[in-house]
Amino acid sequence: MRWTTRALGTTGLSVTPLMVGGAPLGSMPSNFGYDVSVEDGVATARAALTGPIRGIDTSCAYSRGESERRIGMAIAEVGGVPGDYLLATKITRDLDTGDFSGEQMRKAIAGSLARLGVDRVPLLYLHDPENTTFEAATAPGGPVDVLRELKDTGVAQAIGVAGGDTATIMEYVRTGYFDVLLTHNRWTLVNRTADRLIDAAVERGMGVVNAAVFGGGILATGSSASSRYGYREAPEELLDAIREVEALCKEADVPLAAAAVQFSARDPRIASTVVGVSRPSRIAESVAAVELDIPAELFDTVDRVVAGLPADLGPH
Repeated sequence: MRWTTRALGTTGLSVTPLMVGGAPLGSMPSNFGYDVSVEDGVATARAALTGPIRGIDTSCAYSRGESERRIGMAIAEVGGVPGDYLLATKITRDLDTGDFSGEQMRKAIAGSLARLGVDRVPLLYLHDPENTTFEAATAPGGPVDVLRELKDTGVAQAIGVAGGDTATIMEYVRTGYFDVLLTHNRWTLVNRTADRLIDAAVERGMGVVNAAVFGGGILATGSSASSRYGYREAPEELLDAIREVEALCKEADVPLAAAAVQFSARDPRIASTVVGVSRPSRIAESVAAVELDIPAELFDTVDRVVAGLPADLGPH
């Protein structure tokens, strides 16, 4: 089976409604609460490369390159990146020293390409620029200059900015330098912080990718299994809203995880939704979640629940 693809802004790239998120398959127990073996990670990446979802999203920062390494092993096993596939990775600071210089970006992309076993990528992001200043990032010879150079030289077909804090990321969107926005944890069933940011990106012709629609897990497993949202303890008021959304989903006989995925996938502004997976079966489950018939009235009711939340709850 092959899904219909969508245009990723004005990049010339196409993408399926979902992309596979590579963070969990590299094993990040501090974020997700469980380990993933090399065998399971590679098997999941192999399934991602050969299944209906035609894109995978990773980063040099995910488990210090282990996610890229496992994806690279899977790429080698299937004989290279398929021609219709969107491989996306991200470059960022040195995780030990905090160095966020242009030279660090050059080192980061060299490491990413080596681990993935490729000489170019369709999509390359500047990852978590919240860890430097906008002035430093956009200075001559800085990270943004290097990223633009990588596009000019063909190492990346398109470049994007990926981060959390919406006010910070808005500064990068407004430069007009980037082709794609990736936002995470800020456009979900219970957090709508990225609304204006997404609008700003679309107005500029950027493609929009939305990640972490489960808020780190709680919108997949439910509040009985987790009390964390966005990798931190959630305020009680947010947990109350999540419980109310859970009850609405149960009443409608809709899995909470399916509602969380469809909330993003049904938004016409969003080209693709990144869903992190750590075992091959999760790929088919994610596809089924998008294809499930969910009444629009459920989302309307959830909107009313979330509208009552204070603006300063959860990550911004």
